[in-house]
Amino acid sequence: MMELPVTRYAKSGDIHIAYQVTGSGPLDLVFVPGFISNLDVMWQDLRCAQFFERLSSFARLIRFDKRGTGLSDRAAGIATLEERMDDVRAVMDAVGSERAALLGYSEGGAMSMLFSATYPDRTTALVLYAALARLAWAPDVPWGRDAASVARRCREFEEKWGTGEIGAAWAPSMSGDRTFRNWVGTFERAAASPGAAVALLRMNLEIDVRQILPSIQVPTLVLHHIGDRLVPVENGRYLGKNIPGAKFVELAGEDHLPWYGDSDLTVDEIEHFLTGVRRGPDPGRVLATVLFTDIVDATKCAAKLGDRAWKELLTQHHSLVRQQLARHRGREIDTAGDGFLTSFDGPARAVRCGRAIADAVKNLGIRIRAGVHTGECEMMGDKLGGIAVHIGARIAALAKPDEVLVSRTVRDLVAGSGLQFEDHGTHTLKGVPGEWNLLTAI
Repeated sequence: MMELPVTRYAKSGDIHIAYQVTGSGPLDLVFVPGFISNLDVMWQDLRCAQFFERLSSFARLIRFDKRGTGLSDRAAGIATLEERMDDVRAVMDAVGSERAALLGYSEGGAMSMLFSATYPDRTTALVLYAALARLAWAPDVPWGRDAASVARRCREFEEKWGTGEIGAAWAPSMSGDRTFRNWVGTFERAAASPGAAVALLRMNLEIDVRQILPSIQVPTLVLHHIGDRLVPVENGRYLGKNIPGAKFVELAGEDHLPWYGDSDLTVDEIEHFLTGVRRGPDPGRVLATVLFTDIVDATKCAAKLGDRAWKELLTQHHSLVRQQLARHRGREIDTAGDGFLTSFDGPARAVRCGRAIADAVKNLGIRIRAGVHTGECEMMGDKLGGIAVHIGARIAALAKPDEVLVSRTVRDLVAGSGLQFEDHGTHTLKGVPGEWNLLTAI
């Protein structure tokens, strides 16, 4: 996974709008967020990070936090659609983007539609995901929210905001995942206060861009999951019928957040629409967390014990390591002498596994060191390769006895997990560009 991109600020009137840029593709793609966002915290969710990395693989991806939310000026309060549209223009100007495609998600769809109709000369294409023209009920929007349902939602925000419980409706496929709930709670708190969330919802009730739909002149793709509980699919069907020439694609699934469910299919549709190419995810690359462990002073220990005793000790050591891998859903990739290379589909499990191995082998009279890093790896049969693996190995080499040393990337991704870390300083890693902030899991 890429390191967190630099956050910069564009000036929209007197308001500072936070933005990030990733990728360097031949086209510019502005991601217009939904109800709330936080540029940094969104990278902490593995699936969200993968979603943005795939978009960045074929475009220069420009993301921002709307005024009043996330890293942008909170004092700005709740803005109108017109003001938010100006924020899009300000961010595009700041990054030197003359023309861009807009990807409007959920509430961000209305702002994207208004922008594309107002500035067709600056909009190459429009992609609407789980978007809506109007949130409130109307005779021709019978699926809209009525006053009673909005009141219930406002009470829910005030009582449960920041706990992670609200996220079950955002991504039903992840509702039983504790790591997801922890991330949602962190995300909510970092994006808006409960009062701001309520104000945003009430402001969204006033959104109505139905009258401008015939004025949208740019190529438009509308994507919507058929079982979306927050924004019913009828909203997408309405947009598909009323935006001239729009292509409507109905997706299977219930998730409202675009990076859950079959997100690869979602990105496939976006990439094909914008570039004419449908590559799909690279089957030879995967986002993984690698854990390296080895025995401290192994050579001295082997010389002291002798070949037979050392071999018996290694057998016991290997057995304990594999027991902990099984407990923490780790996969053994390679074993060389006294060292293990293992992979995990979640960084918190890797860190906990490293700590458990360090504790378990003490009973054998030996100590281990461990290194953990999350990044994009190359699949080579049953093996893993690539720069992320090299980084993990270099981190492990810097660890002290009994220490599980992790990259800043890992620390950022496990926010809300209960894991604690101490700063280990900034280091250069042999053969790896740049400086790396490392931390000790405690």
